[in-house]
Amino acid sequence: MKPMTKLALPALAVAGGILVAVAGTSLAQGDSGTRAETAAPVAKAFVGDPEDPATWRLPVETFAPTKAQTRMVGATRDELIDACMDGKGFPEWTPAPDLPDLGGTTLTDWRYGIHDAQDAQAHGYHPDPAAQKAYDDALARDKSGDTDRAVLRSCVDQADGGVPRLAVSPLVNQIGGYSYQTAREAPEVQKAFQQWSECMKTKGFAYAQPMDAAEDSRFLTADEATELEKATAVADVACRDKVHVEKTWFDAEARIQEQEISKSRAALDEQLAGIKTAVAKARALD
Repeated sequence: MKPMTKLALPALAVAGGILVAVAGTSLAQGDSGTRAETAAPVAKAFVGDPEDPATWRLPVETFAPTKAQTRMVGATRDELIDACMDGKGFPEWTPAPDLPDLGGTTLTDWRYGIHDAQDAQAHGYHPDPAAQKAYDDALARDKSGDTDRAVLRSCVDQADGGVPRLAVSPLVNQIGGYSYQTAREAPEVQKAFQQWSECMKTKGFAYAQPMDAAEDSRFLTADEATELEKATAVADVACRDKVHVEKTWFDAEARIQEQEISKSRAALDEQLAGIKTAVAKARALD
């Protein structure tokens, strides 16, 4: 996905539990890019591999663009913008490069923290250095903003008229942020946190909640994972697995999302219809 010019390319990432548009992240959705057209979608949680949070899907994702839809609409918009820029005398302009995934390949991958023991052993709480480099290299190749900004904006606006931009709606963000934070306080989640903390103490690490370990300032400020960080992360994953932190948190959040979705179903269905319209227009121009 692309940064500046890819205004129509939001996917979901987690920032304090809120679902925000961030280049290089993706939804916990397959690449089929299609949804049932004949009936309203059922907004339910889905668990693929019970041992792999990356394969889980939260109910609110029903009302956000899939990765494949985002790619297709974004590519079509890039072509429209490129043709417009060429027509306005800027043939050297090129769209921003796609950014590879970094820090989780789906919405739920790292939503509740790290969960892969091998990754923890190798990288602690840091992303894979190779993935980080690929991401940084893609950013460095982005020259899409090195042009006349007013002209570029006019071409983006023109593309909006042909193929509407895909966006994670404020309502979807609101539900995702609320459910994430509220689920943290659910009794069963707090119990899992306490059990996790007790487990960590037996391994020599003192943290009150799972996210505290990943947010340890000693790790956040380091350019790469230290041996202490790796040891902490390995213990973290082991304790998470022992007391089922991720699944407990996910189940609580999914339940809250279903309740919130039911309160705003008409508005969410309208937003989903907007996604389908943008996809249909992009396909018509493909």
